[in-house]
Amino acid sequence: MRTALQWHKSSYSDPGGGNCLEMGCRPDRSPVHIRDSKNPTGPTLTVDPRTWSAFLGYATR
Repeated sequence: MRTALQWHKSSYSDPGGGNCLEMGCRPDRSPVHIRDSKNPTGPTLTVDPRTWSAFLGYATR
């Protein structure tokens, strides 16, 4: 049985409901899922954890 995704909302999300991004992951380092928090049942973008880590490293420069 797989553990449910733990979703985390971006601290940069617009409190007015405009730009809302969430990322979901599992403790087992499986793929990272990215979705629009305004549409939690909608599609997700799935990336490898190493790719997500590289993206965060680049974005925080």
